[in-house]
Amino acid sequence: MAKCKKQRKKFDEINVIPFIDIMLVLLVMVLTTATFIKQGIIPVDLPQAKKTQKKEEKKKEVTIYIDKQGNIYLEKEKLSKENLKQKLSTISKKDTVILRSDKNSRFQDFVTVMNALKQLNLENLYIVTKE
Repeated sequence: MAKCKKQRKKFDEINVIPFIDIMLVLLVMVLTTATFIKQGIIPVDLPQAKKTQKKEEKKKEVTIYIDKQGNIYLEKEKLSKENLKQKLSTISKKDTVILRSDKNSRFQDFVTVMNALKQLNLENLYIVTKE
């Protein structure tokens, strides 16, 4: 009967695949967090200046309502479709227009208001919805 000898493998190699995996994970973490760090390359001590007396214009919000009967209101004033464009022309282009339309109103009423706003270049517009 022949004796089986177990041959032992020499340990002359290092398995580097797990090391590469760990380094790639660390590299991804460093790259993603490095983009969120503010870059202050050259430190500069900024001089101080006095505040100017410039008045800042506050942006005004104007709300337009469309109820389910198709009535259009500018704030609390009821508008007819004929004088809609004339009343909307009094709104400044810097003002924010908020449009609140009833879900049961006709889509044509919504389109009429949007068309008038577009013709007057009132582009600072929010359309209010429910979640």
